[in-house]
Amino acid sequence: MFPKYDVIVVGAGHAGCEAAVAAANMGSKVLLATMNMNTIAQMSCNPAMGGVAKGQIVREVDALGGYSGIVTDHSMIQFRMLNLSKGPAMWSPRAQSDRMEFAAKWRQMLEAHPNIDFWQEMVRGLIVKDGVCKGVLTGIGLEIESDSVVLTNGTFLNGLIHIGEKQFGGGRAGEKAATGITEQLVELGFESGRMKTGTPPRVDGRSLDWDKMETQPGDENPSKFSFTDTPELTKQIPCHIAFTSTEVHEVLKTGFDRSPMFNGRIRGLGPRYCPSIEDKIERFADKDRHQLFVEPEGRNTCEIYVNGFSSSLPEDVQYKALRKIVGFENAKMFRPGYAIEYDFFPPTQLDISLETRLVKNLFFAGQINGTTGYEEAACQGLMAGINAHMAVNELEPFILKRSDAYIGVLIDDLVNKGTKEPYRMFTSRAEYRILLRQDNADQRLTPLASAIGMQGMEQRLEKVKEKEQALIDIEKLFKKTSVEPAKLNPFLATVGSKALDQKQKAINLINRPKVGIQDVMANCEALEVALAPYSIDVLHSAETKIKYAGYIEKEQEMVDKMNRLESVKLHADFDYHKLPSLSAEAKEKLSTQKPRTIGQASRISGVSPSDISVLLVHVGR
Repeated sequence: MFPKYDVIVVGAGHAGCEAAVAAANMGSKVLLATMNMNTIAQMSCNPAMGGVAKGQIVREVDALGGYSGIVTDHSMIQFRMLNLSKGPAMWSPRAQSDRMEFAAKWRQMLEAHPNIDFWQEMVRGLIVKDGVCKGVLTGIGLEIESDSVVLTNGTFLNGLIHIGEKQFGGGRAGEKAATGITEQLVELGFESGRMKTGTPPRVDGRSLDWDKMETQPGDENPSKFSFTDTPELTKQIPCHIAFTSTEVHEVLKTGFDRSPMFNGRIRGLGPRYCPSIEDKIERFADKDRHQLFVEPEGRNTCEIYVNGFSSSLPEDVQYKALRKIVGFENAKMFRPGYAIEYDFFPPTQLDISLETRLVKNLFFAGQINGTTGYEEAACQGLMAGINAHMAVNELEPFILKRSDAYIGVLIDDLVNKGTKEPYRMFTSRAEYRILLRQDNADQRLTPLASAIGMQGMEQRLEKVKEKEQALIDIEKLFKKTSVEPAKLNPFLATVGSKALDQKQKAINLINRPKVGIQDVMANCEALEVALAPYSIDVLHSAETKIKYAGYIEKEQEMVDKMNRLESVKLHADFDYHKLPSLSAEAKEKLSTQKPRTIGQASRISGVSPSDISVLLVHVGR
């Protein structure tokens, strides 16, 4: 009935979709298995992509040939560049998406791919022979063979939904949980755990008083996520901001005795940085209000997502509390918020390629690894899909270093440090964030994707080369062009910058605080004419390159030093117990995690600098 596949991807969420297209675009024949074809790429939580550090990840996924950025550009209803008041290392794109258009575009792109087949059914087990994954077993007993499998089960593994004192099995509202896989993996020797996440109630936008809330519009000149030629956003839909109050909190507290969060029914750990509203009230008792983002679910629906009001309290308490929020006095609720518990597998059981150490050619990606967020899932799926293809073809795995991408930081953190709570990416996790900006993801990663044979990279690579030449040309222009004091001094006075007493090279002005490339252009006709052909994005990249050249150079020096450790290889079968000078903890951790390099070993929790010195001596360094 089925041919033998190169790669089977189990689950069609954000990780599964990216895994399928990554393997397919590398040339593998792929089967994407999902319990429901109608929920492919479903935005289970908020209808948005990107955000702080997450936006950088979406751009990295796009630069490597993934589809999340393209789909977002086709379906977004609002775009904002966050953190513009900070340095460019912190700038993070975020888009509000049309939930239905997002999923529809993803399905359309998947179905258009000749290397991807589909099967709608629950996968309840794996075919494992002699420690190698050989395919999957479905709920009705079908055996589908493959050379590798990528598990991207999201919140579905033994998922349990909580609303007040009610609890019932499910991987998402209205969908059943997946069973069988956890039990088999535990039998094979894997360690599993439980985590929890939650979602807020959805309300009817027609019942809200928008005039009582603060409007949050999109950027005046919205940008995009993808480095390809995707549509420009022309008509944006605003979001709104509302606030809870002490009255809202008091109503919510009436349900605390029935809360699964507080009475012990939920055992899994929830995300620290996206707590439920009841958790916020408990943890931040000194605050008398919390901000809520009131977000539309799409252009053609009145359904509204109440971001910041995630809850597993009884539905009647949620409803009463919602109606105490200013602007929500007559709110009608489509469905209550809920918490969901699910199985995950500590990611320290993975190699840096996301292949499991216990079973060859089996890969994990997304929430099964203890992460939270669409973007974190998507990038893992992309990397797992690429590396499943590499494994099938007996090629070296594709590994991104911490200095290459936020994706490299995320996977390195998971595999070497593990996580005891849902892992979310932040700019603070990346020690080389000046190098890992959202504007240069294409320059950093598209050449790497091209080098491993990712399809469709030729035109992208040409655009990268054009961009890099443009940055060189713009810098040269600023170095040779002088600006008249009479032209620029009025502007300098407005930003409190020292007036010019003679002509200055334009590049010196860019290095001043509060002076940007467009400011200098607006006050120098020669530059305005010469730079007219360049896009705003390229101009911003050029400004960053000029203004932060010293910082970029210092960070690159740090990277070069660390890469010396990354180049020192360690054998997977090395017996660390033979080195008496290593600490007992280092012997245990290194033997378990089998790092590929000294650099990776240095980031394993419990391995000290003195342990690294011992290893360096042993390998002759």
